[in-house]
Amino acid sequence: MHAYRSHTCADLTIENKGQTVRLAGWVHRVRDHGGVLFIDLRDHYGITQVLCDPDSPVFDAVEKVRSEWCIRIDGEVKARDASLVNPKLPTGEIEVFIRDMEVLGDVKGDLPLQVFGDQEYPEETRLRYRYLDLRREKMQEHMKLRSDVVASIRKRMWDQQFREFQTPIITASSPEGARDFLVPSRLHPGKFYALPQAPQQFKQLLMVSGFDKYFQIAPCFRDEDPRADRSPTDFYQLDMEMSFVTQQDVFDAIQPVLTGIFEEFGGGRNVDQTW
Repeated sequence: MHAYRSHTCADLTIENKGQTVRLAGWVHRVRDHGGVLFIDLRDHYGITQVLCDPDSPVFDAVEKVRSEWCIRIDGEVKARDASLVNPKLPTGEIEVFIRDMEVLGDVKGDLPLQVFGDQEYPEETRLRYRYLDLRREKMQEHMKLRSDVVASIRKRMWDQQFREFQTPIITASSPEGARDFLVPSRLHPGKFYALPQAPQQFKQLLMVSGFDKYFQIAPCFRDEDPRADRSPTDFYQLDMEMSFVTQQDVFDAIQPVLTGIFEEFGGGRNVDQTW
């Protein structure tokens, strides 16, 4: 068996009844029902209910477990009673009886930010304890959505024969609309590199080098005041360039990308096809 898990916390179903499995994740919450301990074990993929009673050889250790401890458990998959099935969870028909447990990471003292629940916290607290903030379901969904949108953009650009190239980050200053972020040079004291505000010069270099279609999910660094729709220091943009094209060719290339993204991730909202 794998050192940490045989399944994720979203994998197990009634088909796994009777199997010995290994799970790893974070303790979402603990409930004590008259000496029977129920733990919602959470990983990136979902939640599985695991339980322990005094018949388990690790009952004393499980009693010490608290929220957001990281643990690995071995146990037997059991079917829940029909009245206890949770239809909201993919794993809602089963639970895992703990036979063995290893604490991979415990928590010292009280958590400064609770992962379970919808309580709001000041931005300063969320940023200071970002590793906890990002464990919350809402933040996990946001991060997954961002990753899925970027992957979809890439596929749509590849489907139109665009090629993705990564342009340099440490470069010379160039005339743009904002102030540069400067990086001092170790080899040339008193001189500075600049972080790119956009890959403008590099993508034009690619075009005159004979590459026909370029795109990049490009990081842009600008020392400017905050805006409502972007970070005050850096942001990412879909950057593209094409050779031997008219303005309409550019519109025709980008329209199916943008409309497709909003159709895929817009939650069923209507997307205007006429620009």
